[in-house]
Amino acid sequence: PEAPVQNGNALPLELIPLGTIVHNIELNPGRGGVMVRSAGNAAQVMAKEGNYVTIKLPSSEMRMVRKECMATIGTLGNSEFKNISLGKAGRKRYMGIRPTVRGVTMNPCDHPHGGGEGKTGPGGHPKTPWGKPALGQKTRKKGKASDKLIVRRRKK
Repeated sequence: PEAPVQNGNALPLELIPLGTIVHNIELNPGRGGVMVRSAGNAAQVMAKEGNYVTIKLPSSEMRMVRKECMATIGTLGNSEFKNISLGKAGRKRYMGIRPTVRGVTMNPCDHPHGGGEGKTGPGGHPKTPWGKPALGQKTRKKGKASDKLIVRRRKK
């Protein structure tokens, strides 16, 4: 693609200069952007070597991506989105979001934390409604193929 390096233009990572702020990054060439797409986010092109370009993600993780992958130059807009206060439960309902009910207040048939007399806690390790470990458990698969492309993991 013959496009100038300016905001809003999508280019292969190999044509984007080092230090440039980018968003909407592809992981597989031609598959479409999957990373850095939410409001106000941006990543930075840090280094290029061989077939890979190193990118610093908003989580401060450093990751290598194939140089043929496309990315859009610039920062995403609407960065104030997370500061919006909905004000009342009703506005959240208008958006189709249902109330959040704690597992502890449910019956045992509805959630692993449910049941017991009075206000009893989970009584074991916290779990999701489907019985998988929750709260502080690692959810990333060990030995995932893309592990070797992560230069530096994100900070906790």
